Amino acid sequence: MIGYELYCRIRQLSEQGLSVPQIATAGGLDERTVRYWLAQPAYRQRKAFRRTSLLDPFRDLLVRWLSEHPYTAAQLLNKLREAGYSGGYSILKELVAKLRPPTQKAYLTLAFEPGECAQVDWGCAGSLAVGCARRRLSFFVMVLCYSRKLYVEFTLLERQEQFLACHQNAFQYFGGVPRKVMVDNLKSAVLSHPAGQPAVYHPRYLDFARYYGFEPRACNARAGNEKGRVENAVGYVKKNFLAGLELSSLAAVQGAARRWLEEVANRRIHAVTRCMPEAMFAGEKLQPLPVRSVYDTGMERDAVATSLFRVHFDGNRYSVPARCAGTRVRLRAYADKVLLYRGEQLVATHLRSYERGRDIVDPEHESALVAQRRQARDQHILQRFLRLSAETERYYRQLAEHRPNPFFHVRKIVALIEIYGEEKTERALRDAMEFGAYSAEYVANLLEQRSRRLPEPGALHVTRGSDLLELDMPETDLSIYEEGNHA
Repeated sequence: MIGYELYCRIRQLSEQGLSVPQIATAGGLDERTVRYWLAQPAYRQRKAFRRTSLLDPFRDLLVRWLSEHPYTAAQLLNKLREAGYSGGYSILKELVAKLRPPTQKAYLTLAFEPGECAQVDWGCAGSLAVGCARRRLSFFVMVLCYSRKLYVEFTLLERQEQFLACHQNAFQYFGGVPRKVMVDNLKSAVLSHPAGQPAVYHPRYLDFARYYGFEPRACNARAGNEKGRVENAVGYVKKNFLAGLELSSLAAVQGAARRWLEEVANRRIHAVTRCMPEAMFAGEKLQPLPVRSVYDTGMERDAVATSLFRVHFDGNRYSVPARCAGTRVRLRAYADKVLLYRGEQLVATHLRSYERGRDIVDPEHESALVAQRRQARDQHILQRFLRLSAETERYYRQLAEHRPNPFFHVRKIVALIEIYGEEKTERALRDAMEFGAYSAEYVANLLEQRSRRLPEPGALHVTRGSDLLELDMPETDLSIYEEGNHA
């Protein structure tokens, strides 16, 4: 069967005077095909051949059943068997897929009053390098349902401390609180939501909602249309902001997102409202923010400090004072910091790290242990010095009177014991006391002088006796003495 375009070309080539073989060669056709179509007065579509099927007698019955109820192909097979069908399941399944009426649901357009509701959700932006680790990069979106004004914040976790902190920052950004907040069934907000029953909210999220004065509303399971505004907003962030954006650091992405909100997202003409979200925001009627202190969004966890006075949390180690080693502590995690308590006392505060394998240490936590061990070591050195002899205590008192740092000299004298031994060092100390020399340098000098080996005297070599006898010695002139006496 040829198409209409090829039929027209055959007719055109024939009118130009080409023979049947020439037309067949030019069109890549068989000569019989060319003769057949040249003999036809007009182009007509050949009817497709349709094979008969065992289901043909039951076609109308299937249509009626499917219009009454969404039967499965397996259910229809059993009903058809009772009606006399002897065919197989595969052809029935293919026909049912063609005959089944469309199941597209219809939804009502949701309308919201100014300040009535906001919708929130998380979105994923891939991953981000944080030090030597990679973290999932998420973004929190809150959209006001009336004006469509957006708030976006990027985080490296989706835990409850981040979830509550993002809510708090969004309320600060909008300058108020909506009367309702619609959430998906995420565990930070909803513990369970059985079909057809009220949702069971997380106690911490309910407490947060009471503090800010909004009512949480959980969407039904698999009912994304109920929060379509925030679903569309998540897609808009991915397509308009994240597409082509280089993710260098969390701070850089956060700053770029804030500029994008101010310059693009909230100043565009919205596709549905045909208005600028920033302009419609003037009509929002949000509740005022609480005048009390900011809600504490930290989440507590029990932990045990190791013998190295470290607490393991989220892949990192955080230090506590050395006195807390081996004890139970309470860890309070915020989106940006980590607090550690022993009982009711705050013992450590750290910036939260999102790397992995980091050892976050406050030098003050080690200083007490270092000082304690240095003091014990110094005490041991002093005891060894005093055990040297009965006179060393008097020498130490004289050191304290004559030297600003007597223990410095004690430490060096104890080191001399390791080199020269106790007996020689004790003797050098006695000699130093006799001369009133109170310093480690003098004792070290005495020990060094006494340990130095002098060269042994060599044999005396004299010249030959004959040579000595033959020496010619001039006679001594004594006249100079006589002149002196006369003077």
